Amino acid sequence: MDKKKGGPVPEDFGVLGEFQHWEGDPAEDWIGPFFFRMEGDNPITAFRIRSEHCNAHGTLHGGIMMAFADYTLCLGANRGSNSQSVVTVTCNNEFVAPAADGELVEGRGDVVKRGRSLVFVRSTLSVGERAILVSSGVIKLFKS
Repeated sequence: MDKKKGGPVPEDFGVLGEFQHWEGDPAEDWIGPFFFRMEGDNPITAFRIRSEHCNAHGTLHGGIMMAFADYTLCLGANRGSNSQSVVTVTCNNEFVAPAADGELVEGRGDVVKRGRSLVFVRSTLSVGERAILVSSGVIKLFKS
């Protein structure tokens, strides 16, 4: 459990301790759990694939990939802060390559444009140097 808030601990899931758990989204915990850290305004996200994340082919399920991409896009929009609520308006995904049980998936988010209420974000999910999914989205900012 997380030393501070009671959530998942990154190291328990094969993710470096420099990552943190996002509090407050039970769906992401059920699917993942997912973890993140920020490099300026851009998120770096991570999760370790387990057998329950895989499809009938034994590779990471596309729905899990898309949920993880959305997580990465939203963290780019809210700058990793619980003080800014967001909702996904659009999320476009292109599947590039498969990933297997036990591999570490990392996401890198890049804010393209930040407006008053809409943020345009891109992300790439990778296993090592191998891109597995590229994504773009529009995220709406709103007051909590």
